[in-house]
Amino acid sequence: MKRVLALLALVPAFALAQGPQPLPEDPVANKRAVHLAEQLRCLVCQNQSIAESNAELAVDLRRQIREQIAQGKTDAEIADYMVQRYGDFVLYRPPVKAITLLLWFGPPLLLVIGIGVLVGFVRRRRERIAQRPLTEEERREAERLLQDAESGQR
Repeated sequence: MKRVLALLALVPAFALAQGPQPLPEDPVANKRAVHLAEQLRCLVCQNQSIAESNAELAVDLRRQIREQIAQGKTDAEIADYMVQRYGDFVLYRPPVKAITLLLWFGPPLLLVIGIGVLVGFVRRRRERIAQRPLTEEERREAERLLQDAESGQR
Protein backbone atom coordinates (compact mmCIF):
# COMPACT_ATOMS: atom_id res chain seq x y z
CA MET A 1 0.00 0.00 0.00
CA LYS A 2 2.84 2.40 0.83
CA ARG A 3 4.42 1.70 -2.55
CA VAL A 4 1.17 2.52 -4.35
CA LEU A 5 0.84 5.79 -2.46
CA ALA A 6 4.49 6.63 -3.22
CA LEU A 7 3.91 5.96 -6.93
CA LEU A 8 0.74 8.06 -6.92
CA ALA A 9 2.67 10.91 -5.27
CA LEU A 10 5.16 10.82 -8.16
CA VAL A 11 2.48 11.08 -10.88
CA PRO A 12 2.45 14.92 -10.84
CA ALA A 13 6.24 14.96 -11.14
CA PHE A 14 6.08 12.70 -14.19
CA ALA A 15 3.36 14.86 -15.72
CA LEU A 16 5.46 18.00 -15.34
CA ALA A 17 8.64 16.40 -16.66
CA GLN A 18 9.67 17.69 -20.05
CA GLY A 19 10.14 15.36 -22.93
CA PRO A 20 13.39 15.11 -24.81
CA GLN A 21 14.61 18.48 -26.04
CA PRO A 22 15.00 18.80 -29.81
CA LEU A 23 18.46 19.20 -31.18
CA PRO A 24 19.44 22.78 -31.98
CA GLU A 25 18.29 23.74 -35.45
CA ASP A 26 20.19 25.45 -38.18
CA PRO A 27 20.03 29.13 -37.13
CA VAL A 28 19.71 30.31 -40.74
CA ALA A 29 16.81 27.94 -41.42
CA ASN A 30 15.20 28.93 -38.13
CA LYS A 31 15.49 32.62 -39.03
CA ARG A 32 13.93 31.93 -42.46
CA ALA A 33 11.07 30.00 -40.84
CA VAL A 34 10.34 32.81 -38.39
CA HIS A 35 10.49 35.42 -41.17
CA LEU A 36 8.08 33.44 -43.35
CA ALA A 37 5.74 32.79 -40.42
CA GLU A 38 5.61 36.55 -39.75
CA GLN A 39 4.55 37.18 -43.36
CA LEU A 40 1.60 34.78 -43.23
CA ARG A 41 -1.76 35.44 -41.55
CA CYS A 42 -3.28 32.93 -39.16
CA LEU A 43 -6.50 31.78 -40.79
CA VAL A 44 -8.09 31.11 -37.40
CA CYS A 45 -7.10 34.29 -35.54
CA GLN A 46 -6.93 36.54 -38.63
CA ASN A 47 -5.38 39.42 -36.71
CA GLN A 48 -2.16 37.56 -35.91
CA SER A 49 0.61 36.11 -37.97
CA ILE A 50 1.17 32.38 -37.73
CA ALA A 51 4.38 33.22 -35.83
CA GLU A 52 2.31 34.87 -33.06
CA SER A 53 -0.68 32.54 -33.02
CA ASN A 54 -1.05 29.48 -30.80
CA ALA A 55 -3.95 28.09 -32.84
CA GLU A 56 -3.57 24.48 -33.92
CA LEU A 57 -3.63 25.45 -37.59
CA ALA A 58 -0.85 28.01 -37.04
CA VAL A 59 1.29 25.35 -35.36
CA ASP A 60 0.70 23.05 -38.35
CA LEU A 61 1.60 25.82 -40.80
CA ARG A 62 4.84 26.59 -38.92
CA ARG A 63 5.67 22.88 -39.05
CA GLN A 64 4.97 22.82 -42.80
CA ILE A 65 7.25 25.81 -43.31
CA ARG A 66 10.08 24.09 -41.43
CA GLU A 67 9.56 20.87 -43.41
CA GLN A 68 9.64 22.72 -46.73
CA ILE A 69 12.77 24.62 -45.72
CA ALA A 70 14.37 21.26 -44.84
CA GLN A 71 13.37 20.04 -48.34
CA GLY A 72 15.35 22.94 -49.82
CA LYS A 73 12.44 25.04 -51.08
CA THR A 74 12.85 28.79 -51.49
CA ASP A 75 10.81 31.36 -49.56
CA ALA A 76 8.88 32.19 -52.74
CA GLU A 77 8.04 28.53 -53.34
CA ILE A 78 6.82 28.14 -49.76
CA ALA A 79 4.70 31.31 -49.98
CA ASP A 80 3.28 30.14 -53.34
CA TYR A 81 2.39 26.79 -51.79
CA MET A 82 0.53 28.53 -48.94
CA VAL A 83 -1.31 30.84 -51.36
CA GLN A 84 -2.23 27.91 -53.60
CA ARG A 85 -3.58 26.00 -50.63
CA TYR A 86 -5.25 28.82 -48.62
CA GLY A 87 -5.67 31.72 -51.09
CA ASP A 88 -4.31 35.27 -51.06
CA PHE A 89 -5.89 35.90 -47.66
CA VAL A 90 -3.05 33.99 -46.00
CA LEU A 91 -0.63 36.77 -47.05
CA TYR A 92 -0.41 39.92 -44.95
CA ARG A 93 0.49 41.79 -48.15
CA PRO A 94 -1.59 40.19 -50.91
CA PRO A 95 -0.65 41.00 -54.52
CA VAL A 96 -2.47 43.76 -56.37
CA LYS A 97 -4.86 42.07 -58.78
CA ALA A 98 -8.50 42.46 -59.80
CA ILE A 99 -9.81 40.47 -56.86
CA THR A 100 -7.78 42.47 -54.27
CA LEU A 101 -8.26 45.99 -55.68
CA LEU A 102 -10.86 46.87 -53.06
CA LEU A 103 -8.55 45.58 -50.34
CA TRP A 104 -5.70 47.82 -51.52
CA PHE A 105 -7.61 50.90 -52.61
CA GLY A 106 -10.77 50.66 -50.49
CA PRO A 107 -9.44 52.41 -47.35
CA PRO A 108 -7.97 55.42 -49.21
CA LEU A 109 -11.14 55.64 -51.30
CA LEU A 110 -13.31 55.63 -48.16
CA LEU A 111 -11.10 58.36 -46.67
CA VAL A 112 -11.51 60.55 -49.77
CA ILE A 113 -15.27 59.98 -49.80
CA GLY A 114 -15.48 60.81 -46.07
CA ILE A 115 -13.53 64.05 -46.54
CA GLY A 116 -15.79 64.97 -49.48
CA VAL A 117 -18.93 64.38 -47.41
CA LEU A 118 -17.52 66.45 -44.53
CA VAL A 119 -16.55 69.35 -46.80
CA GLY A 120 -20.00 69.30 -48.43
CA PHE A 121 -21.73 69.28 -45.04
CA VAL A 122 -19.66 72.22 -43.76
CA ARG A 123 -20.29 74.24 -46.95
CA ARG A 124 -24.06 73.67 -46.82
CA ARG A 125 -24.12 74.63 -43.15
CA ARG A 126 -22.23 77.86 -43.79
CA GLU A 127 -24.60 78.74 -46.62
CA ARG A 128 -27.63 78.20 -44.39
CA ILE A 129 -26.15 80.39 -41.67
CA ALA A 130 -25.21 83.16 -44.12
CA GLN A 131 -28.57 83.09 -45.93
CA ARG A 132 -30.76 83.28 -42.85
CA PRO A 133 -29.71 85.82 -40.22
CA LEU A 134 -31.32 85.82 -36.78
CA THR A 135 -34.77 87.33 -36.41
CA GLU A 136 -35.27 90.10 -33.88
CA GLU A 137 -36.94 87.65 -31.49
CA GLU A 138 -34.04 85.15 -31.79
CA ARG A 139 -31.54 87.98 -31.21
CA ARG A 140 -33.36 89.08 -28.00
CA GLU A 141 -33.46 85.47 -26.79
CA ALA A 142 -29.71 85.08 -27.41
CA GLU A 143 -28.96 88.34 -25.52
CA ARG A 144 -31.15 87.21 -22.61
CA LEU A 145 -29.33 83.86 -22.46
CA LEU A 146 -25.96 85.62 -22.48
CA GLN A 147 -27.03 87.97 -19.67
CA ASP A 148 -28.32 85.02 -17.62
CA ALA A 149 -25.00 83.23 -18.13
CA GLU A 150 -22.98 86.30 -17.10
CA SER A 151 -25.08 86.89 -14.00
CA GLY A 152 -24.71 83.22 -13.04
CA GLN A 153 -20.89 83.45 -13.21
CA ARG A 154 -20.65 86.41 -10.84
